[in-house]
Amino acid sequence: MLKAVQPVKAGAVTLGGRDLVLIAGPCVIESRDATLQAAERLAQITRRLNIPFIFKSSYDKANRTSLSSYRGPGLDAGLQILREVRESFRLPVLTDVHSVPEAKTAAEVVDVLQIPAFLCRQTDLLIAAAETGRPVNVKKGQFLSPWEVEHLVEKVRRSGSGNVSVTERGSSFGYNNLVVDMRSVPIVRSFGVPVVFDGTHSVQLPGGGGGRSGGQREFVPVLARAAVAAGCDAVFLEVHEDPDHAPCDGPNMLPIDDVEFLWKQLRNIRAALVEDRETT
Repeated sequence: MLKAVQPVKAGAVTLGGRDLVLIAGPCVIESRDATLQAAERLAQITRRLNIPFIFKSSYDKANRTSLSSYRGPGLDAGLQILREVRESFRLPVLTDVHSVPEAKTAAEVVDVLQIPAFLCRQTDLLIAAAETGRPVNVKKGQFLSPWEVEHLVEKVRRSGSGNVSVTERGSSFGYNNLVVDMRSVPIVRSFGVPVVFDGTHSVQLPGGGGGRSGGQREFVPVLARAAVAAGCDAVFLEVHEDPDHAPCDGPNMLPIDDVEFLWKQLRNIRAALVEDRETT
């Protein structure tokens, strides 16, 4: 049974409402054309299936295994592309921020500021993101228990923003692996915040590809279905036209062509939970 949480508004999309929300896009901005192409395809799919949708891509992936790993076009060029996505396809947009100045600059362009997992305890960054007035999505660090998330949420709320959600993306016990404890979904929701499940980073094998991270994308549907059954409010999927040749997180990204089939399964699971809540 789903319990009520404080909803988060991102443009016309509501996290924590009746409908399951999709947050999706390429891991990192590779080029203007590739990003616009991905946004257009996702916009077509989500509008045809009536899926509440937030586009996601990063202008900089600051946490990379190797110094030679591709990071993205940077703040200014990346935000210009994300602005074009937002305006061309009338989509709410989410992106990562890594510092206090970045939070203020990105908030002028995007609808949701995301705090990367390894920065989730950076108090100044959380405060800066909250003070912009934009919704803040905090990715739970791989090193945190679900109970510790309450303190992250409190930092954002006490800094003036009630628009906060939390993303579960697995826990690390070393040895290039992540483990997802689905109890985390209801535990984090008990703090009154919508929970996003990161289906693609949860199957990442950090540093497992030598100088880059590996991944097991075949388990994305399995974990996503389990997370929706556990009561998450949104599913986060990094997607790509050709994941095997992506410059970042390819092994754990999902082909865009697979989104529609997976979402139909997730929507059916969500519908059963909502029906249970409304008839109980």
